[in-house]
Amino acid sequence: MTGRRRTFLPRPSKTAVLAAAAAACTSLIAGCGVIPGTTGGSRDDPITVMTWAPEKTKATNKPGVPAMAQAYARWVNAHGGIDGRELKVLTCNDHNDPVGAADCAREAVDEDVVAVVGAYSQHGRSFLAPLELAGIPYIGGYGITDDEFSSPLSYPVNGGEPALLAGNGRQLAARCDRVALVRPDTLAGDELPKLLNSGLRDGHHKPVADIRAPEDGTDLTPQAEQALKHAGAEHGCVTAALGARTDTFYDSFRRTKDDYPPVRISSVLGSVDQSLVDRTGGASGPYEGAYVTGWYPPASDPRWSEMRKVIREQAFGDNRVDPADAGVQTTWIAYTVLKQVVESLDGGEVSSLSLRRALDGGLRVGTGGLTPTLRWRFEDLIAASEFPRLINSGVTFQVVRDGKFVPARKGFVDVEQTLEQSA
Repeated sequence: MTGRRRTFLPRPSKTAVLAAAAAACTSLIAGCGVIPGTTGGSRDDPITVMTWAPEKTKATNKPGVPAMAQAYARWVNAHGGIDGRELKVLTCNDHNDPVGAADCAREAVDEDVVAVVGAYSQHGRSFLAPLELAGIPYIGGYGITDDEFSSPLSYPVNGGEPALLAGNGRQLAARCDRVALVRPDTLAGDELPKLLNSGLRDGHHKPVADIRAPEDGTDLTPQAEQALKHAGAEHGCVTAALGARTDTFYDSFRRTKDDYPPVRISSVLGSVDQSLVDRTGGASGPYEGAYVTGWYPPASDPRWSEMRKVIREQAFGDNRVDPADAGVQTTWIAYTVLKQVVESLDGGEVSSLSLRRALDGGLRVGTGGLTPTLRWRFEDLIAASEFPRLINSGVTFQVVRDGKFVPARKGFVDVEQTLEQSA
């Protein structure tokens, strides 16, 4: 997330939101000097894309994102490529800083990629500005920056942090009398209580207790004590959305909780996943019984079987590629989108321009039930003025039971109205 503060205005109608988005897109693509689009060359040339993520940093690391992209390329090329053309995936380390993110975007421009696909970066404005200038679409980013839901060249596949936090509020409103949120002490983190509260309000719930934690903290005992003091009562809940530091918090929580009344714990996809539950003891670990809000079905769901097959075939032994990791899952879905967009061109030129035209023209993309059907027409945008590119407002409610993520509610829960009301 980028930490950009917003000015809140009265919520417009959906018609007004779509009109504004259309005007912004037209202005950017037609009137602001955007390059028409890099080409994919002849049918003998590879389709070149890029995927980036932070690696080997002291904070967030997502090595599985580029590793999954490369595994996907090996798999699809072993089966004849995409519509008969080789897929070439370039990767880049954004080092979890704005300069690194901008450098990756400039490399994408220099390499004439036709799209950036399935990437992860917390520095949306730094990488989107160069992509917008070059007319390169950003397909299926992780969804952790607000800019991914405002740039007309961004084609998100999930509802990002906004949908997760709004959905987590909805999930907890029906189960918890008191809720404490532990979140990063950053400008980006400042947005999370508002989103969680929008979901809690749907259940006529009192506002969350907002507890800030240092982004790189190694001992979060003070925050655990604050959370337990607020939520420590019957039907109290503590939810943490700290990304890679969520386990640090719950480790401090585990060592502190016996001094307070019992509470239930909660989190969101990307902060807690199946691999973390497995590493911390499974059914006997601290996450047993936790409520978790996700974008997708649990990692054990059979709808992930094709992705797992690809990982077995092309990334066997590569411990970076964890099928339970939300970054790996999002990258898989993003490349699923890319494949269908290229195939929709029916042998025509593959360029950044042709990809954008197909996506903007109403192409429907199925993901085998991992998401609702995706489509990026203006009519498909939700009426949330802060997130004008958000099309998929579905989330899943899950719970850790016997050490495994299982559905707490069948199917997707649509938080569109919750997000609209948060504006």
